Amino acid sequence: MKAVVMTGANQLWEVRDVPTPTAEPGQVLVKVYASGMCYTDVWATQGYGGDIYPQTPGHEVVGEVVEVGAGVHTRQVGDRVGTTWVQSACGRCAYCRENRPLTGQTAMNCAGARTTGFSAQGGHAEYIAISAEGTVLLPDGLAYEDAAPMMCAGYTTWSGLRDAAPQPHEKIAVVGIGGLGHVALQLSKASGFETIAITHSPDKHDLAVQLGADHVVANGKELNELGGADVLLVTTNAFGAAEEALTGLRVDGRVVLSGLDFTRPFSISSEGVPFHMMRQQVIGSTHGGQHYLSEVLDLAAKGKVKPITETFPLARATDAFDRLTSGKMRFRGVLTPQNS
Repeated sequence: MKAVVMTGANQLWEVRDVPTPTAEPGQVLVKVYASGMCYTDVWATQGYGGDIYPQTPGHEVVGEVVEVGAGVHTRQVGDRVGTTWVQSACGRCAYCRENRPLTGQTAMNCAGARTTGFSAQGGHAEYIAISAEGTVLLPDGLAYEDAAPMMCAGYTTWSGLRDAAPQPHEKIAVVGIGGLGHVALQLSKASGFETIAITHSPDKHDLAVQLGADHVVANGKELNELGGADVLLVTTNAFGAAEEALTGLRVDGRVVLSGLDFTRPFSISSEGVPFHMMRQQVIGSTHGGQHYLSEVLDLAAKGKVKPITETFPLARATDAFDRLTSGKMRFRGVLTPQNS
């Protein structure tokens, strides 16, 4: 089969002919129809995921089951499925012995987790072997190209909203209107919350309103003048903008960090009213469990959220990667291996 291969830290992607995997016991073999591109693909290529090379990236993977491994009874040939960053946990390390759920966010803390595109082959390929327990069935009628970004961009932002536990009267502010943020705006609005977009890009104002924003502001000062927000959903790796937006966070407000930045920490300023006197919280959130994933897939199937995507065949994977790293891909890139 053809697959994207990361050959080394900071090396260009290559599309190579590699052996097609088979479904081992407990696994399913999936014919990949769409594989979303996440900025984590860039981090992995730059070496932040460790020395995992050669490896195929991609953890927003959807397709059709074409082979079922021994011992698998929950999936059948012909099923439309997807998988995410963490497929399964080892079940035996110290963390797993606490008997936490073995899929979703908690499994990321397992010492031996099977991680898509890191410890195991990713989805930027024509086929992928996946732990059956790490798959979810896709709703009928949800296109593969729309389903793929839900496996991380949708899953991450929806988990952030759910983990913040906003109340009916509260306001949600989304920091950053990119690959995650444009999905978060739609999810917040679909849930009935007054929604505020925070962006420094004037050319995104009209789009933010179309996606569900009731208000668009440029910074925390403008957010504060608007009355503030109860939840700051940080969907960007530009932590400077997120830190500045804290000036618009209300008493008992929650900052939800869903973006990643391996180059600098998120910090809280001591200027103004101290953070602790405002009884504010910082919540780290990423993939919160397959029940959250099922919820966001259902919202996508009902048309409540639709990602803005650019699609590319595998043959153009390097072009797509260039657009992602340069910032020219403003929302979500999706590779379509069967169209190569």
